[in-house]
Amino acid sequence: MPIKPGARLCNIAEQIIYDPVSDLSVQFVYIDGSTAPYRLRLFGANTGRMREIAFDKEGKEAATGTAVAADRRPSWLRAVK
Repeated sequence: MPIKPGARLCNIAEQIIYDPVSDLSVQFVYIDGSTAPYRLRLFGANTGRMREIAFDKEGKEAATGTAVAADRRPSWLRAVK
């Protein structure tokens, strides 16, 4: 539901939340065309590991394990030259 009058809904494809105290990041990702399109990724610089939980279109857990293809930066963020 939009908060502002006259506002429209939008789809969020990705969001990263970083906690500087614990040095942990939580990344929510939507992968279009996947059988488990919703991903929750947890990672931190100190652990060196990335965990991933995948959910299907109904929101049920589809898979969990070590993320091998996770990126710690937003996919839309590009380096400035």
